[in-house]
Amino acid sequence: MNPIRVIVIDDSAFMRKVISDLLTSDPRIEVIATARNGQDGLEKIKQLNPDVVTLDIHMPVMDGITALKELMQSHPTPVVMLSSATEDASFKTIQAISSGAVDFIAKPSGAISIDIATMKQEIIDKVVTASQVSLPLQQKEIVKQPSTLVKQTNPAVKHKQTIVAIGTSTGGPRALEHIIQRLPKNLAASVLVVQHMPAGFTKSLAQRLNQKAALLVKEAEDGELLENGVIYIAPGGFHMKVKQVGTSLFIDLTTEAALRGHRPSVDMLFTSLAQVKEVNKIAVVLTGMGNDGANGIKELKKMDQHTYVIAESEETAIVYGMPKAAVRTNYVNKQAPLGEMSNLITNLV
Repeated sequence: MNPIRVIVIDDSAFMRKVISDLLTSDPRIEVIATARNGQDGLEKIKQLNPDVVTLDIHMPVMDGITALKELMQSHPTPVVMLSSATEDASFKTIQAISSGAVDFIAKPSGAISIDIATMKQEIIDKVVTASQVSLPLQQKEIVKQPSTLVKQTNPAVKHKQTIVAIGTSTGGPRALEHIIQRLPKNLAASVLVVQHMPAGFTKSLAQRLNQKAALLVKEAEDGELLENGVIYIAPGGFHMKVKQVGTSLFIDLTTEAALRGHRPSVDMLFTSLAQVKEVNKIAVVLTGMGNDGANGIKELKKMDQHTYVIAESEETAIVYGMPKAAVRTNYVNKQAPLGEMSNLITNLV
């Protein structure tokens, strides 16, 4: 098997060296070049045609966002962004993911992270995953093909209240943007979203989605009452659950231990929703690595067989891990491409 050929672009010589050393410690990866800014990086990418690029956001001459946009136009390549968790950087990171980057790594301590080595496995995993993504991502969501029915049940609206719960990971911000900006303003449901992301980035995600959507999109707050027509994004670093008091439903944010490496966890949201009575439930699993959400789907269906489960189809999923794990439970009612998702959700509600 050929090694994954990587170019590391960062304005700090220290960071270039550390990231290169971390990546090359894995026998699957070869760092073929480094670059000190976006312009230098673009030239090397054109010459060397790497499999994956790691790209810092803040750089002189040409920053990471500008370089990413040019790269996606001229030479689409899987990109993993490196970002500090400042408000400005986190907003730019979400912008980068929406502009075609596969994923990002939050540097643990600002622009020059002396403790970046603590993230060795995360950096390696994200580069390996990025190498398996087919580009250009822009074309993936245009695919229109018939959606696959796995197991059809009649999703008759039985109750007054409806909750749509969405879980996603790698590639999620772009998928969410595609769906959320096409949902109608008068949607008669609350929408709860778990996107795997560290603290500090989910707020920027909510702000960006809110700019694009007819509905209100916000980062969820502990104890708030669920309302129709509002999309609640689980804050990074917290599990988001639904708590029922009488007929009212509230958000319950907890700092319980990460579940199989995730906090927020899709399984945690789905499992809490399984306990809620007299509510119509729609569970959606979008693009992402791993199998988060699969156990929660089993709980939802065990407690209420009328729960309607949708998984993104392989044709449009940037990473088909989470939807595939959902389908393997045999509880998915429908597999649908991204282009059909918002209509499907709207019709079910």
